[in-house]
Amino acid sequence: MRSIDLRSDTVTQPSPEMRAAMAAAEVGDDVLEHDPTMVRLEGRVAEQLGLEAALWVPSGCMGNLISLMLHLERGDRFLAPAQAHVLGSELGTAAWLAGGMPEALAWEAGPGRPSPAQVTKAAGSPGPYYTLRTKLLCLENTHNFAGGAVTPQAEHRALVAAARAANLAVHLDGARIWHAAAAQDLPASALTEGVDTVQVCLSKGLGAPMGSLVCGSKPAMAEARRIRKMLGGGVRQGGVVAAAGLVALDYLPRIPEDHAKIRALAEGLRGFGIAAPLPETNILLLPVPDAKAAAAALEAAGVRASIVGPALRFIAHRDLTEADIAEALRRLAPHARLLGAA
Repeated sequence: MRSIDLRSDTVTQPSPEMRAAMAAAEVGDDVLEHDPTMVRLEGRVAEQLGLEAALWVPSGCMGNLISLMLHLERGDRFLAPAQAHVLGSELGTAAWLAGGMPEALAWEAGPGRPSPAQVTKAAGSPGPYYTLRTKLLCLENTHNFAGGAVTPQAEHRALVAAARAANLAVHLDGARIWHAAAAQDLPASALTEGVDTVQVCLSKGLGAPMGSLVCGSKPAMAEARRIRKMLGGGVRQGGVVAAAGLVALDYLPRIPEDHAKIRALAEGLRGFGIAAPLPETNILLLPVPDAKAAAAALEAAGVRASIVGPALRFIAHRDLTEADIAEALRRLAPHARLLGAA
């Protein structure tokens, strides 16, 4: 029985055209000069996001860390939505290496979203030299652990405006910004307006085997390149992986297909009497009575899901077909009670 893997959109395999592009990539030493294929990828992503420059990095975690290191000095506080990736899923590097002190903001404006008023209040006013300084607002769109929740364009603008009024820099963890843009039928650049830096991922939903990009101003990316080297993220013939990234970007028009797949899964579960939320993007976060028991039962049935607190997380991706979703529902049906059916 073939397993249907819904744990993440990072489990995809490089497509044949991606492998061919990697094999044929024009390469150079990206540490000594600048790899030509890497230059093409960085330019294309910067243009799509409406920012001056971009820098390829091996992972989204490194991209977020570099961005925090650009904006923070030791002991500076930064704000982020509760359960943001930079707070709970990057092993404390925001504090350990970037030297930042995190402050989580509750989701007053909706799933994964603080309100502008919260930003204003949390930022406070400058005090004497011995008081804590708040320097940065980190946003996340889509918000992974809010179930792939989208920050609408108008709310993004309002949050950036509140940060600016409080003299805060703004970093956007846009690992799945492509999904947020597709959900709103907007270009990705509409959701990066006003930010200082943004991290976007090529291995989440787009099928690349590795790689993210940090984007911002040309001076910021020049410094980011130096920090990347400090962190051990310099690459030599980086064009091999950059070529995969260029092919991955060609998948952007198909992202709505993944949204439709996970919505079909949610609607099928609702048909079993399970109170599944209707996803905004490609992530379904399903609260269940016993997440560990449910995950084990599904694994035995050939359906793989991740445990996120008291919930199971299902993520659709390019390697799954509509038929796979239908088959997953067939396998899940006998376990409806474990998934919360009455």
